[in-house]
Amino acid sequence: MKKVILFLFLTHASFLFAQKEITGKVTETSGTALPGVNVLVKGTSVGVSTDFEGSFKIEAKEGETLVFSYLGFGTVEKMVDQGNVIDVIMSDGGGGQVLEDVTIVGSRAAPRSNVTSALPIDVLSSKDLVSTGQNTFDKALQYKIPSFNTVQTPVNDATSLLDPYEIRNMGPSRTLILINGKRKNMSALVYTQTSPGRGETGADISAIPTDAIEKVEILRDGASAQYGSDAIAGVMNIILKKNTTFGSATLRTGITSEGDGEMYGISLNNGSTVGQKGFINYTVDFSKVELANRPGKVDAAAEADSNTGFGADINVVNAFLSKYPDAGNVNGSPETAAAKFLVNGGVNYSETTQLYYNAAYVYKKVNSFANYRTPYWRTLNDYPYLLDIFGDGVNQSSYVGYVPTFIGDLNDYNATLGYKSKINGWNTDVSITTGGNKQIYTVENSHNRSDIVSYTIDPLTGLPKLDPNTLLPITSNVYRENSPITFKPGGTSFNHIVGNLDISKVLSDEISIGFGSEFRTENFEIFEGDKASYDGLGADSFQGNTPDNSGKFNRYNLGAYFDVAYDVNKDFLINGTVRYEDYSDFGNATVWKLSSRYKLLDDKLTFRGSLSTGFRAPSLHQIYTQKSQSTFAAGGAIVITGLVNNVSASARTKGVPKLKAEKSDNLTLGFGFKPTSNFNLTVDYYNIKITDRIILGDLIDFGPDGQQAFFVNGIGSRTEGIDFVAGYKNIQLGSGKLALNLSGNYTTANRTAGAINNPASVKASGQTIFSDIQRALLFTSRPKFKYIFGGDYEINKFGFSLNNTVFGPTKFKNAGMSDDLRIEFLTKIVTDLGVNYSATEKLTLALNVNNLLNVLPEWQFKAENADGEALINNPSGIKEQFNLITFNGRYSQMTYDGYHFSQLGTMFNLSLNYKF
Repeated sequence: MKKVILFLFLTHASFLFAQKEITGKVTETSGTALPGVNVLVKGTSVGVSTDFEGSFKIEAKEGETLVFSYLGFGTVEKMVDQGNVIDVIMSDGGGGQVLEDVTIVGSRAAPRSNVTSALPIDVLSSKDLVSTGQNTFDKALQYKIPSFNTVQTPVNDATSLLDPYEIRNMGPSRTLILINGKRKNMSALVYTQTSPGRGETGADISAIPTDAIEKVEILRDGASAQYGSDAIAGVMNIILKKNTTFGSATLRTGITSEGDGEMYGISLNNGSTVGQKGFINYTVDFSKVELANRPGKVDAAAEADSNTGFGADINVVNAFLSKYPDAGNVNGSPETAAAKFLVNGGVNYSETTQLYYNAAYVYKKVNSFANYRTPYWRTLNDYPYLLDIFGDGVNQSSYVGYVPTFIGDLNDYNATLGYKSKINGWNTDVSITTGGNKQIYTVENSHNRSDIVSYTIDPLTGLPKLDPNTLLPITSNVYRENSPITFKPGGTSFNHIVGNLDISKVLSDEISIGFGSEFRTENFEIFEGDKASYDGLGADSFQGNTPDNSGKFNRYNLGAYFDVAYDVNKDFLINGTVRYEDYSDFGNATVWKLSSRYKLLDDKLTFRGSLSTGFRAPSLHQIYTQKSQSTFAAGGAIVITGLVNNVSASARTKGVPKLKAEKSDNLTLGFGFKPTSNFNLTVDYYNIKITDRIILGDLIDFGPDGQQAFFVNGIGSRTEGIDFVAGYKNIQLGSGKLALNLSGNYTTANRTAGAINNPASVKASGQTIFSDIQRALLFTSRPKFKYIFGGDYEINKFGFSLNNTVFGPTKFKNAGMSDDLRIEFLTKIVTDLGVNYSATEKLTLALNVNNLLNVLPEWQFKAENADGEALINNPSGIKEQFNLITFNGRYSQMTYDGYHFSQLGTMFNLSLNYKF
């Protein structure tokens, strides 16, 4: 009998504690579904996130506890009983516990919720990103965050691999990117073209697959004291998905209204438990985007003119342009193929110890084009051998010019391994992170037109062969007719290894502290090109890296910080941080930050502010990059100029000082107002002053040494503006619910502060490193204001979204243009429409029509003075100005320096998502 009882008990126990599937739905008090809520089996790493409908599915045992947490909402715990369904209602408010993976809270002390934070933080869910219909993560942010701007540059080459982006008009170098709270590596590319982002470098956020992202946190405030260099404008933390009980596959396709730019993609996100306490989530993403071309119509008279064009025979020009009105030029979005792989995982050894890891690898291949070399630009009179290379070798009419192509191969990777523990209330996090970016370039359909001769060597004597008639050595041209048409110009790579130790503790109800250290080593390498790519004039369109300009460079730094947060009372918070950094190559820096918050009206109204100092170390790219470069000159000329690195003998002889760290002073003041659970409003003012700001200066004519540019701590700057975010949700409209949102960024000031730091040799030449061209690129090439107003309406199985993005004016001072004029891109509104249909619980179709009304960038000449007004009213004079800055109409829609939003027009995107 005892054996029978024991058997029945064990059988019942095994049944009782067996894993079973728990399903449910998470809503807020109004009944609205909450997507992206973290659902975790307490004491394990087993977890999922709710889907777009707030639903979840997880494996758990009877008696275990499920923890439901979401930023800004109170944490809910539910015990698993005999049932299989658990529905949860979450209430928002200041008492909510913060998620452990929320690291951007303006403090490195023990974390607190976004509602009670002292700093402005934007949080975007995966649903927010996907709803934009954009193909890459950076472009999705463009249409969700008003202070974030990015756009493709008119002239691509290496820039086609990743577009420059910035927050608050501060350049990509001054926004720190984190993945799961750990520093992501920078790109190997430094932008050297005359376009927005010139002289800057940043992380390749376009490489991160959107389907791998659970949410994004953007701290819109200086955070150098908390995170070190590069965080002057703010910090972006990308949180990866942790789902383990369901996956999804997404098919994507798209096309522009012009019938080009076709996009195809497939992605898979899935997860699984590992043992009883571990999890792994992975994402695989493949995509291909075809070329989209938006060239302008070329002005024949301007092409024939010796000032604006090539001084060619007008009959020859007309004959060519009658067949090719755009002169064969390719301007627009390049052909891109990408493969992205990402994994995120962890193991909870106990309720107080956790091992975590993540890793990603991305490969991108981009094919873009240089300016088309027309037959009256690269003529057969000057280069007769081109008939053999790009023609049939016999008939001159078969030679119609050529277009050099630029192929970029990019590899980007990052990985983190870390360990967390909590012992006696002390939170410890130790980790090591590695990451790198490598770019290798290829130029095709080009040639080296250098006139370099070599002797023909007699293999028997080892001496030059002699011409029997003249008895002179026999020579041949190394290039020209003997030139290869494919070149390997080299490339660049950057990698780092980062070690972090972070410790925090809540000492009492009033005080929490945090302290830690970071060690980082960085390596930058410039790869030498093949000799034909750089010898003489080098490859036509993109010159290779010479041996003298190539090499390996490295440095290391060590930093430490201390942070304390003091709750004076339940409403009043004071937070202070101090940090010390020591770099092996330029010295040290000490920075600090003080922030505060005060709550009123039962937490409905919050006032907040911060005052801080910051720094940004000069990147290895800025210190060591040296190269020859093809640059556009007014009227269509392509000239080869030099970029001299900051530590070269040439820089020393010209009095160019070594680079030092930028320093910043940041002030932020704002308030948040949330009178009800359905309405919220935040307004924040920011003021950022930078001294010793690093710029890539203008070309300086040094006479016999030619035209040279260099990086220098050239200016001081001040940037001021206002950010606001407002939202009103759960508006009952028929049988559905409507949510409205309005957000914006307005730049009240963006200018130099103090005198230009021209080196003595530049002053003596009567030139400057910071011309009006540079001033415009740095301060007015991004929208003065940007507003996003939209609504989301959900009814039954349908979801509709309509968003309007207002791009404010941008201003440029293009090379060659009269000083009496400027270029101004006009304010435009881009409307995006999205429709979702949940055909079944597992199948969802989404249609996005981006730029529904086919709005295109539009620019005008604006007068700086009375002479400018006269020039605008002079038809022939203003036509000449137009030709000078658009390469005779080739870049008529966006000019040569840039624009403020995509020139591709309407884009149709269709996706199909299947959950399994």
